[in-house]
Order: sequence, then C-alpha cells, then structure tokens
Amino acid sequence: MFGKSITLFRLFGFSVRLDLSWLFIAVLITWSLASGFFPSHYRGLSTQTYWVMGGVGAVGLFLSIVLHELCHSLVARRYGLPMKGITLFIFGGVAEMEDDPSSPKVEFLMSIVGPLSSVAIGLACYGFYLLGRQWGLPLAAVAVLSYLSGINILLACFNLVPAFPLDGGRVLRSILWKVKKDIRWATRICSRIGSGFGYLLVALALYSLLAGNFINALWWFLIGIFINNAAQMSYRQLLLRRAMEGELVSRFMKTEIVTVPPSASIQEFVDDYLFRHHFKMYPVVDQGKLVGCISSREVKNVARQEWKNRTVAETAAHVCTTNSLRPDTDALKALAQMKRDGTSRVMVTDGERLVGILTLKDLLEFLALKVELGEYE
Repeated sequence: MFGKSITLFRLFGFSVRLDLSWLFIAVLITWSLASGFFPSHYRGLSTQTYWVMGGVGAVGLFLSIVLHELCHSLVARRYGLPMKGITLFIFGGVAEMEDDPSSPKVEFLMSIVGPLSSVAIGLACYGFYLLGRQWGLPLAAVAVLSYLSGINILLACFNLVPAFPLDGGRVLRSILWKVKKDIRWATRICSRIGSGFGYLLVALALYSLLAGNFINALWWFLIGIFINNAAQMSYRQLLLRRAMEGELVSRFMKTEIVTVPPSASIQEFVDDYLFRHHFKMYPVVDQGKLVGCISSREVKNVARQEWKNRTVAETAAHVCTTNSLRPDTDALKALAQMKRDGTSRVMVTDGERLVGILTLKDLLEFLALKVELGEYE
C-alpha cells in the first residue's frame, strides 16, 4: 500500500512513519484551510494569520490521526496481534497489522476504538474551545480548536460508514464473520460495499465539480478513488494470506541454481551470466560455500574500464537478511520481506550452504493458480 516513508518517532513501542505521499495531502489541507475554510468562517484576519491557522490545523489533524491509529494498535497488541507500526499516508493513517485478527471479537474491539478515540479527541478540543473563549484567547486560536473539534467528530462519523476498509466496514466484517464463521466471505462482502462507496464518492465529486465547488470535488474524488482501491487491495491481501497459510519457502524454491565463481571478472559476469540468463541476482559460491551475491546493482558501482580487472569476489554483496532466507521460513513472511526490500530473487540458505533460489514470480504464480482453480474467489 505504501511507497517510501520516513520514521518520525516511537510512541508506546510503535514506530510512527510518514509516507511521502502525506506531504502532498498536508499541503492540500493547509491550502484548503487557509484559502477556504478559515476565511469564510472567520472574517477580518490577515492572509498571514490564515496561513498560520491552516498550518496549525494540519499539524493538529496529523496528531489526531496518530492518536486514532495508536488506539487501534494498543488494542491489537492487547490481544496478541503483531503490529509493524503506524504509517501516515495520503488519506490518513493505518495501523499496520502483520496478520488478520484472531476472532470477530478482536476485530470488533480493534475497529470500534478508532471512531471512539476520534469522538474523545473532538470533545476534548471542544472543551478547550469553550475554555479559550472564556479566557479570551485570540480568535485564531479558538478557531483552530473549533476546527479540530469538528473534524474529529466528522472523521469518527465517516469512519463508521460500513465500507471496508474503513473502521465501520471492519465492524461490519466482524459481525458477518461472527454470523457466517467465514472471514473470507465477510471480507468479500464488505470489500464490495467499500468499492461501491468509493464509486459513490467519485459521483459526488462530479456533482460538486458541476456545481462549481472545485475544492470539495477534488477531495471527494481523491478519497473515493482511494477507498475503492483500498477495498479491492484489502480483499486481495486476505486471499494472499489464506493461499500462503502454512506454506514454507522450501516448497517454492528452485534447486537448479546458476552460481558465479568469485574469481570471475566483472566483464565475464556481465557477458556470461547477466546477458545470457537475464536474472537480476546471482549467488557467488566458492567450493560449495556461499560467500555472497552479485547483481547489476553492484556492477553499476564499478567503472566500466575496471570491469576486466575487478573480480566478482571484490564486488559481491555479503549474505544478509535482505538477500537470504531459511527454507523453513513462512512463505507469506518471505513475500512481505521481498516487497519491503524491493527484491524479486532471494537466496535460500542452510547455514553457509546454498540450497535454493526463491523468486517473487513463483510465489505469485502459485497464488494465481489457486485463484484459477476456484479455491479463492
């Protein structure tokens, strides 16, 4: 779901990361508040003040979303569900789960706490807003508190819409899961509702555009597209987990491996391996012992005039957790690692011995075959 992200801080043991796409939405929120919302509701302030209010409002929304997702994460950890952390991305945030909830009860509690936390934040901001008016705080300050109160209540209501993967959709999934005893069926129903809700928002965006409200149209369109895509992706991820459940890397690895001797020159590696076999990564083996791996990435760091003089041993990358796995590794974890590290081939090792190669293509073809056979629809 995410692209490049940066870690901002840790909170209660969870890493809070910012997806670079959120920078776009932060600018859009600040601009919408500074040029539209605050000037229309609070007249007579300077342009500079409106932009400061817009920036503070965007930061306040950022913190509200972090607290919302933190509540999800704390409940998940309470029930033993592994969490990778919290990532803020283009349309809010997500508490990243490594697996599906263990039961409908866990799903319900973990989902409902999000909207409840947003309501609590909204009521707290409203309380400070009332106190600010009583204490005579500047209009800009109470205006931002009023905005944060309203937006959190609005977020709570929006998240309660029963459209997966919104919190309301997850609550609905927990109910259907409880009734039918089938999480896949429940996810399929809720994902279709979520996808339909996304199309509805796109239609609302078109209506707003025809009515001359460009800002609202842009928001509805972007949110609608995101929810539609997220709903479909969530269902595919569930299918992926179910298809890979209990499978080990040893089932998918290839044991016929093209290896490179460490004594070969870079020129020989390019001519005899890269151009002949077209793989992206090659293990480097010396007398049956795995000593590293080499790919076009390492070759790019060597000047072309040195290719005949530099050996593979001098250039190869060391064996590490990003380019190797054990044969008894869970296939789903292997897939997640390959996605996280941006690799399509990893070495399968048993101690210092190379036993196979795992490719992303083989994992995805296995999933496609299961879908084609009707096991996962």
